[in-house]
Amino acid sequence: MDFLSDFSDLIFESKLPLITILLVTLIALVFGFFRLKFSPLLGKKLPPGSFGFPLLGESVSFVRAQKQDRTDEWMQTRIDKYGPVFKTSLLGSKMVVLTGQAGNKFVFSGGDNGISFNQPGTVAKILGKYSLFEISGPQHKLIRGAISNFLKPESIQKYVEEMNSLVQKQLFKELAGKDSVKIVTLMKKITFNVSCSIFFGLPDGMVKDQLLEDFSTTVKGAWAVPLDFPGTVLHRAMQARGRVCKVLSNLIAIRKREMEEGILDSQDNIISSLLILRNENGEPLMDQEILDLFLSLIMASHDTTAVLLSHLVRLMSRDSEIYNKVLAEQKEIVEAKKGSDGKLTWNEIQTMKYTWRVAQELMRFIPPISGNFRLVTRDIHFDGFDIPKGWQLFWVAYGTHMNKNIFEDPNKFDPSRFETSSKAAFPPYTYIPFGAGPRICPGAEFARVETLLVIHHLITKYQWTELIPDEPVTREPIPYPAMGLPVKLYPRNDV
Repeated sequence: MDFLSDFSDLIFESKLPLITILLVTLIALVFGFFRLKFSPLLGKKLPPGSFGFPLLGESVSFVRAQKQDRTDEWMQTRIDKYGPVFKTSLLGSKMVVLTGQAGNKFVFSGGDNGISFNQPGTVAKILGKYSLFEISGPQHKLIRGAISNFLKPESIQKYVEEMNSLVQKQLFKELAGKDSVKIVTLMKKITFNVSCSIFFGLPDGMVKDQLLEDFSTTVKGAWAVPLDFPGTVLHRAMQARGRVCKVLSNLIAIRKREMEEGILDSQDNIISSLLILRNENGEPLMDQEILDLFLSLIMASHDTTAVLLSHLVRLMSRDSEIYNKVLAEQKEIVEAKKGSDGKLTWNEIQTMKYTWRVAQELMRFIPPISGNFRLVTRDIHFDGFDIPKGWQLFWVAYGTHMNKNIFEDPNKFDPSRFETSSKAAFPPYTYIPFGAGPRICPGAEFARVETLLVIHHLITKYQWTELIPDEPVTREPIPYPAMGLPVKLYPRNDV
């Protein structure tokens, strides 16, 4: 039945010509026959589940569920049928889905457990073989060390003033004289501008605007159906990736020249930090390595924060109690700054406790990244099942974030869960919007500061109402409001 369901999805949901669908079907059937006839998996105790349609697996139904914001339902259907550990085939890779605390710990705990960070075919194709999600061993440790050093709290304190200025200028530029705006577009522009300016030193202008458009197209290909020919999402994404790489290649060349001429310091931005890195053999990073790292860094620092901000704005337009509490907290900061230059500092950021608790609870409901992948590098065992070398593991936040045995009344939105006194109530590896363990996202603190700066300046200057009250959410693969969240703006004059 799973096979027939995916085949039906392929026929009725695909916009490809019928002859193309038939050709893919024929190739898939031949491939599936030989895969079954000569399978090396005989005798192994694999997790229950279905590989779906040959070659395409269950990718079509999964991508369809993503677009309709029914991923949790897609997962729960299989959990109910197979249990918390099940096999499937997605994005061109066989994989095992892990949906609980034990699975999260198994994936995130690190060490020599036969798991690497390598991604499925489409993700690796989009981000590149040298991305932060692909490299491992000494090279990963070297590069992660440089990036973590740039993003540690002591370093971010130095950038708060510049980040604050960038947010204020972008908000004024985008909202001045307007009575409505699409929040998703606004938040993407703000977070992209901050990331590109702080991390890469990229100046404003048409190049940055085009880069944002092409990058947004590129990201959509990461979790796409693994078909790369004209007319497919993956093909458009790969073309956009080529344009992004061309812009970034020119930027790398400029930064190299500036460093040689002594114009740019090695600590000015992440590009310069990466350019001076040397591996254990004393060799610098190749330009392609830096390009792939840029793509993964932009994805990690830009889209994830933009989606959190978009949903915060949507939440506060729907919940007046939360809106008023956030506003009261931010007004206190404005009052305390009267008589000074009014610029926000690290100290003010630390007082925005309720605002951040709201963001934390929102990430429990709608994590910017609902899950990710790991590559099995040798035959391993988990929960009584064999997982063969070369397969992927797919961890998902849903399995613990909405578990009533971990979070009391999980469907209730309750920011007080994240008060300091109650943090110990959450078992390790259960709240994972930024991952967990040794590879927890190094940009988590940067995202917190950026989010709080944007909310402060937006809510102290505007009120807003949604123009499409029942707007759905779609995931490509990031969960954005499908119509861009247009809102009506009302300038404030009481703050």
